[in-house]
Amino acid sequence: MKLLEGKTALVTGGSRGIGAAIVKRMAENGANVAFTFLSSEEKAKALADSVAGQTNVKVQCYRSDASDFQQSAGLVADVLAEFGQIDILVNNAGITRDNLMLRMSEEQWDEVIHTNLKSVFNLTKQVMRPMLKARGGSIINISSIVGITGNAGQANYAASKAGMIGFTKSVAKEIGSRNIRCNAIAPGFIETEMTEALDEKTKEAYFANIPMKRFGKSEEVADVCVFLGSEMAGYISGQVISVCGGLNT
Repeated sequence: MKLLEGKTALVTGGSRGIGAAIVKRMAENGANVAFTFLSSEEKAKALADSVAGQTNVKVQCYRSDASDFQQSAGLVADVLAEFGQIDILVNNAGITRDNLMLRMSEEQWDEVIHTNLKSVFNLTKQVMRPMLKARGGSIINISSIVGITGNAGQANYAASKAGMIGFTKSVAKEIGSRNIRCNAIAPGFIETEMTEALDEKTKEAYFANIPMKRFGKSEEVADVCVFLGSEMAGYISGQVISVCGGLNT
């Protein structure tokens, strides 16, 4: 039996990067998957069709802004109507608007906090009632190593990701008695389109601070999501798992 067989997962920001890897890994492990996108509709539909064809599970994409409370409510209602249940929520949607604090605008601060942190509140609040009714579920918040260590030029991003960690621990304490778990994952440097554009000298400078001397892969973050969504993690809640190659050690 596959680890997530019979479960339905909802993944925000699932059309690319870490989100797309989570969609694929969860489907490969037997879950039906609903995921959101905001702008890249063609790419999202292609991903949904490809993953569904390869895994023989239901995969469907939804245009939805996770930072909008009403859209989040409509999304969860639509997913429940189509899939009948939501067993796993992965709050992955997020943005960066990097700048030194002296130069950071109010708009850059507000946009990151609104998108990265309010979205976690929005979706978690909407899935809690059906999870409470089902007396079970797993909520997984994709934070960042920066939310633990901080980083120059990312005060807004670090604050949003640190907020997610405090939120995770609080929710875990509130709903643990109903067999609902809430955990966070804190990725370190992960291979993305941005890291692919770096020259070798710049990469080596990053590797010097990473004990494993490489960037992580999106699939390595997704594998932790699969674990936390499965019954293998049945007694794990309120925790932050760093996927960082030893950087946070």
